[in-house]
Parts: sequence; C-alpha cells; structure tokens
Amino acid sequence: MTYKEFMDSQTQLEAPAHLTPLLEALWYAGRDEWHRAHDIAQDNEHDPMHNWLHAFLHRQEGDFGNAAYWYRRANRTVYSGGLREEWQEMVRTQLPA
Repeated sequence: MTYKEFMDSQTQLEAPAHLTPLLEALWYAGRDEWHRAHDIAQDNEHDPMHNWLHAFLHRQEGDFGNAAYWYRRANRTVYSGGLREEWQEMVRTQLPA
C-alpha cells in the first residue's frame, strides 16, 4: 500500500485488510477513532513507533503530561507542529510515496 492509497482509504467504512497493527492504529487515529487507535497503541508498548503514536494520541486528547511520557518512551522530543502534520509524518514513515 502506498501513502496515497492509505490516505484515500480514510473514507472507507472499515480499515483496509492486512494492515500492520501500527498502520491500523494510524488509520483509526486519522479518522479520530481515538479509543480504537489507543487500544492498539497500548497493546504494543514495546515498539518505539507505537509509543510515538501513543504520545500523539495523548497530545490529541489534551493530556500533555501523559503525551510527554510517551514521547520519552519513543525517544522523541515533543512534537511542536500541528496534530495532522504529525499524524501524516507517522504514516509517511510506514509507507512508500
């Protein structure tokens, strides 16, 4: 799947089949389905990318202290740009253009 295909899939009712757990969580996060995305992020706390997503989700909900904790777990600085920009950056790290 390419970045464009992933972005186009955001209008579908269901997540595309065969996504990695991270991409599935990102798909839900992109549709503001916070709880579904958060459940997946929480189930994969051993992975820095899931921790980055976890940080993003807590920043999205306005829990900046918790977000800072997860950015540290992901070995990243707190993102200073917009939420949509950060989400797109995460997606781009997982898919070819």
